[in-house]
Amino acid sequence: MSTKFRTINAVAGLVCFAAAAAGCTSTVAGTASPAPTTAPTASADVFNGLNACRLLDQLNAGQGFNPGENKSARNQCVAVKPGWGSFALAMDPEQGLSEFARANTGVVNSSINGRRAMQAQTTTGGCAIALEVTEHARVLVIATLSDTADGIRACPDARTFAEKVEPLLPAG
Repeated sequence: MSTKFRTINAVAGLVCFAAAAAGCTSTVAGTASPAPTTAPTASADVFNGLNACRLLDQLNAGQGFNPGENKSARNQCVAVKPGWGSFALAMDPEQGLSEFARANTGVVNSSINGRRAMQAQTTTGGCAIALEVTEHARVLVIATLSDTADGIRACPDARTFAEKVEPLLPAG
């Protein structure tokens, strides 16, 4: 598989990852809607200063991954391992598991090291696992393999990585 194709696949995975992390709204201009509810101000730093790229690089150290890249203002990061695929990590202080369930199809309830989690396939043949931090905060772990025909392996790889991420997260 060419480096160019792997790069395109990783970028496509990042776009899918950003869409899954962001969720959707159905606001129509000019129509009344209820005032937004706000989570307690403590949720703004629910991750206690954790940085997705530093955490991703720490967990991937010595395994052949390129340094993690954050291509947005959000606390999310993607690290590519040439010839294998990528791991992505996003820390969302505003959306919990219920938003993940609404934004994805085929969601499976799960548990990672005793922490509530959900799992879903991505449109790029990868697998996303959402770990609950609080009712309105989650961490997404996404594994996307270079060989999309081998996508069946993405969920076990995502789960193994999520098991490494979970102990480093704040208690919910």
